[in-house]
Amino acid sequence: MTGTSETVMPSGEQHEIRHGAQRVVVAEVGGGLRTYDTERGPVLDGYAVDEVCSGGRGQPLIPWPNRLRDGTFEFGGVTHRLPLTEAPAGNAIHGLLRWANWTVAGRDANRVVVEHILHPQPGWSWPLAVAIEYSLDDVGLTVTTTATNVGREACPYGAGQHPYLTLGDPSIDRLVLRAPGQRYLEADERGIPVSSHDVRETRFDYSEPRELGAATLDTGYTELRRDDDGLARVMLESPDSGRSATLWVDGAYGYLMLFTGDTLAPGARRRGLAVEPMTCAPNAFQSGEGLVVLQPGASHTARWGITPG
Repeated sequence: MTGTSETVMPSGEQHEIRHGAQRVVVAEVGGGLRTYDTERGPVLDGYAVDEVCSGGRGQPLIPWPNRLRDGTFEFGGVTHRLPLTEAPAGNAIHGLLRWANWTVAGRDANRVVVEHILHPQPGWSWPLAVAIEYSLDDVGLTVTTTATNVGREACPYGAGQHPYLTLGDPSIDRLVLRAPGQRYLEADERGIPVSSHDVRETRFDYSEPRELGAATLDTGYTELRRDDDGLARVMLESPDSGRSATLWVDGAYGYLMLFTGDTLAPGARRRGLAVEPMTCAPNAFQSGEGLVVLQPGASHTARWGITPG
């Protein structure tokens, strides 16, 4: 676009939706949640319009969430090798769509749908059409992710997202957490699961509400305890602000990652708690844990959301 003086924001075009006092901004780059605000303050520790997304904030993690050891996997009798996007640990991390441009497929005042077609590329052989709907109502935010195999061969698939919850406190240390994971994933020094354990009588047990304090988490959970409506819920409360937030996931999400942000840049450490819905375990392209195999023409839909309090 020679000759233009228009400034392009690092996250591209901004797609704003509202419902009452709730306001969400979805970014073109990555198709993720940049902000979510209510009349009581922000619900997400997001990023400014003139900043590059850091720490995966709000980004969709597709076609796999979390880490893939060595960036390699076997599928259909073929070895696939993906770029090592977490190079120091020798992993491919968080999929292929975090920096892609997403387009708007539908929009109302309180709803926006963004979509992207993931084309074959080095390490990834399957065309995949992905649509994410963000909608607001009286209860809060709902995020619906649908992926469709638009190729001619079966493909592996997993999805996740990376919101950081905040209740307006300068640190997460005083927040009270309740989480539904009944087993936690023990990981090696590269963040790859090596075994799973019952959370009872361990420091990873948040089945009853307790203060985060100085706890350090970069931990996957599974066997999620579900309520009568089939949803699993992570609940945060602030004794200082009196605010709360609940992140819920439907049955398509069998895993959650809790990350206290201790390895982020100094100004962002422990400022929000990342609660990451995942349809499969870390390293699922190798282990098969929770992996979805999409046949040609088949779709997979998963829903999660946030209820502010």
